Amino acid sequence: MARQKGIIKLKGTIGDITFYKTQDGHLAREKGGIEASRIASDPAFQRTRENGSEFGRAGKAGKLLRTALRPLLLNSADGRMVSRLTQRMVKVIQMDAVSDRGLRNVIDGEIELVLGFEFNIRGKLGTSLFAPFTTNIDRAAGTLAVAIPSFVPANMIAAPSGTTHFKVISGGAAIDFTAENYEVTTSETAILPWDATATAVINLSNAVTANSTHPMVLALGVEFYQQVNGQMYPLKNGSFNPLSIVAVDGGV
Repeated sequence: MARQKGIIKLKGTIGDITFYKTQDGHLAREKGGIEASRIASDPAFQRTRENGSEFGRAGKAGKLLRTALRPLLLNSADGRMVSRLTQRMVKVIQMDAVSDRGLRNVIDGEIELVLGFEFNIRGKLGTSLFAPFTTNIDRAAGTLAVAIPSFVPANMIAAPSGTTHFKVISGGAAIDFTAENYEVTTSETAILPWDATATAVINLSNAVTANSTHPMVLALGVEFYQQVNGQMYPLKNGSFNPLSIVAVDGGV
């Protein structure tokens, strides 16, 4: 892989060189590789097929989780989040100790490995929200909750420059990775001033079907705003809004 330089940037293929654009800039690479038909049938590529099958399964699982939490992700995700989440799901699948290689899956793996996943690498929850909080997933009741004691926003939230207000957001989901469906509920505070006045106690609860047997995930985040002439505007289009998975229950 080579980086294109100069005023004119190319896209497409010339001879054996393919030119393309990525988040890292304009790149070029030589065409080549093994034919897909050979990879699909040659015994020498058995491991490649197994890895590809599991990688595809990880991609589907990551997409399902992203879709479930989409209401929160609209303002809280970075450009590489999809690939980072897929990589995390690969690790989840690789922890499956009962299925044959190539058939390993999320349900028999360790979905708990998504705990702590940051959807926005530019604004992590751990470096934005310093107020202590507790989480609770009550499978029997079907609730996924976050509780945050009263805190002083200016002291306990590291906000980007220009912030005047913020709100805390949360989402809880029960996800059926086998049937590829989910149930999700979100909750949030009002838009609060980012100042030296202590907040009230914050309790955010998200309800799903009671006694669900599916994996459950709880996400917590913060959105930043700037007030201009009485109107609230998302700060820098949400570039620094943190969102993280703060609790996971793997199911029964």
